[in-house]
Amino acid sequence: MEQTKRNLARQAAAAIHEAFNDYHEAFKAIARRAQQRFERREWAMWQADAVERLELREQVVQRLVSGLRTMLGDRAGSRELWLDIKSAYARTISQRKDVELAETFYNSVTRRMLTTVGVEPALEFVWFGATTLPTGESPILRVYVQVSSLQAMVQSILMDYGFHVPYVDVAGDARRVAGVMASHLKATWDAADFDCVEMLKAVFYRNKGAYLVGRVRKRNRVIPIILPLLNTEDGIVVDTVLLTEDEASVVFSFTRSYFHVEADIPGDVVGFLKSILPLKPVAELYIAIGYNKHGKTERYRALYRHLANSTDKFEIARGAKGMVMTVFTLPSYDMVFKVIKDRFAYPKTSTRAQVMDRYKLVFRHDRVGRMVDAQEFEYLTFSRDRFAPDLLEELLGVAAQTVSLIDDKVVIKHLYTERRLYPLDLYIKEMSPEAAKAAVIDYGNAIVDLAAANIFPGDLFIKNFGVTRHGRVVFYDYDELCLLTECNFRKMPAARDYDDEIAAHPWFSVADNDIFPEEFRRFLWFPSPLREVMEAHHGRLFTVEYWRQLQERNRAGELLDFFPYDQNKRFTRNGGDVAG
Repeated sequence: MEQTKRNLARQAAAAIHEAFNDYHEAFKAIARRAQQRFERREWAMWQADAVERLELREQVVQRLVSGLRTMLGDRAGSRELWLDIKSAYARTISQRKDVELAETFYNSVTRRMLTTVGVEPALEFVWFGATTLPTGESPILRVYVQVSSLQAMVQSILMDYGFHVPYVDVAGDARRVAGVMASHLKATWDAADFDCVEMLKAVFYRNKGAYLVGRVRKRNRVIPIILPLLNTEDGIVVDTVLLTEDEASVVFSFTRSYFHVEADIPGDVVGFLKSILPLKPVAELYIAIGYNKHGKTERYRALYRHLANSTDKFEIARGAKGMVMTVFTLPSYDMVFKVIKDRFAYPKTSTRAQVMDRYKLVFRHDRVGRMVDAQEFEYLTFSRDRFAPDLLEELLGVAAQTVSLIDDKVVIKHLYTERRLYPLDLYIKEMSPEAAKAAVIDYGNAIVDLAAANIFPGDLFIKNFGVTRHGRVVFYDYDELCLLTECNFRKMPAARDYDDEIAAHPWFSVADNDIFPEEFRRFLWFPSPLREVMEAHHGRLFTVEYWRQLQERNRAGELLDFFPYDQNKRFTRNGGDVAG
C-alpha cells in the first residue's frame, strides 16, 4: 500500500514537472518570436503574441489539474499524498536554473487542487527569508571595456546584437550615444572614465520597441544604460540613450505591458535589473519580464515579511471612498488592497462579475503607461490585530461575502493589489500650484493616451486617477472601463423649452453606451484656475468630433507610439525626428 502511494506520488510529480516544462518552453518560444515581429514590423502580431502568452499558463494549469484529478481519483484531496508529491517534485526540479518558477507553478496546482486558505508550508514551497539574486559574472552578460574610443565601444555593443535588419547609421548612433554618455558620466562621477559596461545578451521587446539593457560600472558604483531601438521603414535606429535610475524605472514601470525577453536564467536577469533599479520590488521585476504569477508569489512573500517586521495596522486608504471597492492600505507598505463590495451604491449598475471582467481586460490590454497593473489574490489570511477597528467594521459591513473572521484571523477570499499612488484629487489640493498645473495637463494626456489605445475610462472623476512618484498621472479604477470603439459619442440635443432645461432627468432617450463629451466638464471638479488650464490644453476632449476621430483610428487598426521616456530626449537625424 505504501509502495503504491509512493509510485502514485512520483507519477503525479512527473506530470506536474512535465506540464511546467511544456509551459516554460512555450513561454520562451513566444519570447523568441518577438525578434521576428520587431524585424518584420509585425506590430499587431506582437500584440496577439502578448495575449497568447498571458493566457498560456492558465490553459496549461487547467489541463494539468483535470488530468491529476483523473490520475489520483478519490485521493486527489489527500494531504498525506500531496506531502509525498511535493517531496518527489522537489527532487525533480532541484537542478533547474528556473527552480523558483517551477516551485510557484507547483503551488498554483496544489492551491487549485486543495483550495488552500492562507499558507500551508508543508504542502507548498514557501520561503519568507532573504533571497540572493546573482548579479556578478553570468552567462547572461556581455562585458565591454573602452580600448580606443567610447564611440567604437558603443558601436561594438550595437553590432553584437544579431538583428537581420541593418542599422540606418550605426556609426552616427554610436557617436550620439557616446556623446550623451560621456557628458553624463562626467556630471555624475566627475570624470568620463569607467571600468566596463555590462550588457544583458537578451533583448527586451515591447510593442514597437526593442531595448538593450545594461549597466556602466566603476568599482562598486553602477548606473543603468538602456538603448531603445526602433525599426523604421529605412532600418533600425537608436532612438535615445537612458542613463538614470528614474528613466530606467519608467521603462520598467508597473503601468506598462510586460516585456517579451528570452531568459534562460530568470533569476539572474532579475538580479541584474535589481542592481540598476534598487527601489523596484523584485516582484515587479519578475512581472515586468512576463512572469506575473511568480511576481505575485514574490509580492505575497514580501508583504508577509514586512508584516512580521512591522507593527502598524491596515487602514482605510486616503481619498474619496469608492462605490464599488473598499480600498485599504498599510501605511508603512507601498501597496493598496482592493475588495469588491457586496452591493454597489447608486448609480452604479455593474455586477461583481462585470467588475472582475474589466480587471481581466486591463490585464490583457496594452496599458500604455497609463493604467496600474493589478495582481489578483484569493484566500489570504491576516491577523485580526493588524486591522484598524474602523477598517474591519467597514470590510465586514460592506464585503461580508468576501471578508470573514475566523478566530483571530481575517480571511479575504478575493482581493486585488496595486502600487499605492497619490490620489489626483488630493494631489492638486496639497501640492504646489506648479505641480498641480502639471498634473492637470498630464491628466488630459492620460485620457488621450488611453483613448489612443482603445480604452475609455468610463468614469472621468479625478478621484479615479493617481500620480506616480515620477509625476505621471495614471488611471486605477476600472469598474466602468470599456473599449473606446464600444462607445457612442453624441452631442447633447437642444432643449425644446424651459421645462426641458430645468428637468432633473434627460428629456431624450439615453442608451447605456451613449457618451456626451460636453458633459465631461461637470466631472472635473478642478478649482477655477485649473479648469482654465484644462480648457487651454485639452479643450478638444469636450467635443464629439475628437472622440469619433479617435474611434476611427482604432477601428482602422492604427497602432500609435507610446514612448516610455521624455520625447525631448529622442535623437534627431538630418534635422528631423525619426518616427517609431
